[in-house]
Amino acid sequence: MKLLIRQYRPSDKDTVCSLFSIGILEHIGPCFRNAMTSPLYLAITLALCFAGYLFGSVLGAVVLPGAWMGLVYYCCHELYSSYVRQKLRTDMQDIPGNYLSRPDDNFWVAEAEVEGRAQIMGMVAVMAKQSGKERHGELFRMIISPSCRRAGLGYKLAQTVVDFCKERGFSKVVLETSSTQTAAVALYKKLGFGFVLSHTDTEAPAWVVKLAKVTVILMEKHL
Repeated sequence: MKLLIRQYRPSDKDTVCSLFSIGILEHIGPCFRNAMTSPLYLAITLALCFAGYLFGSVLGAVVLPGAWMGLVYYCCHELYSSYVRQKLRTDMQDIPGNYLSRPDDNFWVAEAEVEGRAQIMGMVAVMAKQSGKERHGELFRMIISPSCRRAGLGYKLAQTVVDFCKERGFSKVVLETSSTQTAAVALYKKLGFGFVLSHTDTEAPAWVVKLAKVTVILMEKHL
């Protein structure tokens, strides 16, 4: 598959926003599985099953753990869906204004010809940031279409950001990803990004983040 990485055009908006939504929301399932298979959550599920049977009935042994699992799933869903809603209302609503109006920011899409039609298969963006006297780039909105995974596109898009930042004399590239996105973390490590810190500061309520058992990972690559 021949890929062209080019700058975003206003006509790309609907496709880019749809790909962004799909790419983020697909993490709900892995997030739920990671949470529910943790030793603590397995113990809670079994304890509720036993308590429901002991103090109620066979139905109680199903309802109590079912309600617990439903709550955890809600938290996983809300964590990622609230992120999508918030970004579609803010920076993704006006990509040219937020990413293309300054010379040190940019937004790229990866385009491929599929069955004679050009289709957008991925995206990535960068914003210039000031830290004291140093300027660095922050990588945003890295999304790859499910049909184009494991073909090296993620590496090419991330490298596009790194090269762009080098050309502008930035000191480093930083990014944030979630602990659920293990493939993305592995890709960034391959590109030379290192772990800086993790935190739970997101748009979602703190209790939602805590029950979803997700942390935000900050990584950086010095140039």
